[in-house]
Amino acid sequence: MENNKSHWENVFATKNPNEVSWTQKYPKTAMNYLENLNLSKTANIIDIGGGDSNLVDVLLEKGFQNIWVLDISEFALERAKQRLGDKADLVHWIVADITDFKPDVKFDFWHDRAVFHFLTSEASIDKYKTTIENAVNKEGNFLLGTFSEKGPLKCSGLEIKQYSENSMKQTFSESFEAVKCFTENHTTPFNTVQNFQFCGFKKI
Repeated sequence: MENNKSHWENVFATKNPNEVSWTQKYPKTAMNYLENLNLSKTANIIDIGGGDSNLVDVLLEKGFQNIWVLDISEFALERAKQRLGDKADLVHWIVADITDFKPDVKFDFWHDRAVFHFLTSEASIDKYKTTIENAVNKEGNFLLGTFSEKGPLKCSGLEIKQYSENSMKQTFSESFEAVKCFTENHTTPFNTVQNFQFCGFKKI
């Protein structure tokens, strides 16, 4: 994978949440989408690149019982565990590079906000596609967010790959049908604006 583990361990070891662009106090986009799906509280949900994101906190508050959080940075996940305290024991934590991830369960909802766009080579993109095709249940759901064609070209000092609605749909068309696509401005903790492309998909 293009973004190596040492890079991300350093980012999370040296920066607080208010010092990184992706921080959201409340994961509004993910939760609005998820709540419209009306999934069972026992649905298998995974947050890809969850790091120390607040999404896991909200999922627990909403009563979801089978939550996985994956990140390449062990430091990021440890920070999330410390924040959650005893509740951290209710979550499956995975330290892994997404292109090497081989889950032993199938997921009903796969959430990825700003991991996929760091994969800039065809080989890495193909690995991701193979992983998600194998990991999501039939008729399972997938919400993907990347920088749009109006968004930044870099994040955390690394090159990213921008997506439009069409290019995102085409990338996953073999196994997923697009249900809803939209763009959204994210205001960073330091008041810059990043334009994201989101698409919600359903496994065919």
